[in-house]
Amino acid sequence: MNFKLIYASKDCIDVIKNLMQFYIYDFSEYMDYDVEEDGLYKAYPDLEEYWNEKKGMFPYVIKRGEKYVGFVLVKKNKSDQEYFSVAEFFIMKKYRRSGIGKAAAKQLFTLYKGDWQVHQRESNIPAQEFWRNVINEYTNGQFLERFEDGRRIQNFRT
Repeated sequence: MNFKLIYASKDCIDVIKNLMQFYIYDFSEYMDYDVEEDGLYKAYPDLEEYWNEKKGMFPYVIKRGEKYVGFVLVKKNKSDQEYFSVAEFFIMKKYRRSGIGKAAAKQLFTLYKGDWQVHQRESNIPAQEFWRNVINEYTNGQFLERFEDGRRIQNFRT
């Protein structure tokens, strides 16, 4: 499995915007998303904010060789408790179950030390299984899981 998790420069914004269309398409199975009049899904809100590190937002692209295979958007949330979260995580179907997603997630957890919350929609069973397995393996079972506001949430510390 030859892949790279690369911090996305501003030059990658169009790549992520384009990959986001596939992500939203996949996600439309779990949410009521439809394409707009132009045949595209509505643009991801405030994507450009991910290139403002002062806001605690970190964009990544995932490549295998020279091919883009996905992206990750990470946030550092600063509410009553500071923690990192995976805002969006996408691996193209062709590359799923190859280990790239698991390895990329573990690499992120190692890059950003501290408290984490990872959440999935209640209806998105494949995402729940993926994250539960990755987090369980990464933390050796040292995580908490809860259900809140229609989401499954895993809490852990790196």
